[in-house]
Amino acid sequence: MSFFGRMLASVGIGSTKVDTVLEKSSYCPGEVIRGIIRIQGGSVEQQIDGINLTVMTTYIQEIDDSKFNKNGEVARFQVFQPQSIGVQEFKEIPFSITLPGNTPLTIGRSPVWIKTDADIQSAVDPTDADHIQVTPSVFQKTVMDAVDSLGFRLKNIESLYAPRMRAALPFIQEQEWVPTGGRYRGKLDELEVVFLNVRPDGVDLLLQIDRKASGWLGRLAESMDVDESFVRVSLNSNDLNAGYSRVADILDSIISKHSHSPY
Repeated sequence: MSFFGRMLASVGIGSTKVDTVLEKSSYCPGEVIRGIIRIQGGSVEQQIDGINLTVMTTYIQEIDDSKFNKNGEVARFQVFQPQSIGVQEFKEIPFSITLPGNTPLTIGRSPVWIKTDADIQSAVDPTDADHIQVTPSVFQKTVMDAVDSLGFRLKNIESLYAPRMRAALPFIQEQEWVPTGGRYRGKLDELEVVFLNVRPDGVDLLLQIDRKASGWLGRLAESMDVDESFVRVSLNSNDLNAGYSRVADILDSIISKHSHSPY
């Protein structure tokens, strides 16, 4: 191939292309994602140093009272070892990766996609993006049903920049639940639930219990953001498999301890 052909390939013209094909489009956190990566060689032989699959999402970061949407990396997997691809050569590479347990759900405004990056020497790296739907796992659904049974209604879900939460990622996905009935109506403004991790043997949660202001001391506490309690909760598979009523009893006991304002 001529120097001109190699130059065109270096800027992406006539170079290697990649296309990732997933087995399906909907997954739960912790589920295995299977598929194939189709590699189509271009007009020159090229060296591929590796192909990575990255689970991506977006989150909101507030800077100087302004909110910005940013892309965030949940996890990265190397699925292709270094090798060359010949002129017009076609390869299919099967792969399987596990969707991380802290992947945001796509119920709210949190898109999730699988980004494919091929690292090609002296060339523009080809990319591909495949959006997926992330639905609650069985354990997550049990927790959400439990919260619902306590009289809360899901109001909003969004992913936020939260580096101080000491989570595995610099952002978390918050579920905002408001009490519309039951014992917490009138006591709490809202309950925020964060799934820190979904494991085969349980789930790790962060609860933010936001008490309703009462009296001038309560309003002062609210203005100073000291009317909230943060509680980390781990639920094992025995509790979760027992059903949402069992989980509701556990959460009810925890929430009730933090629902009374000291002011």
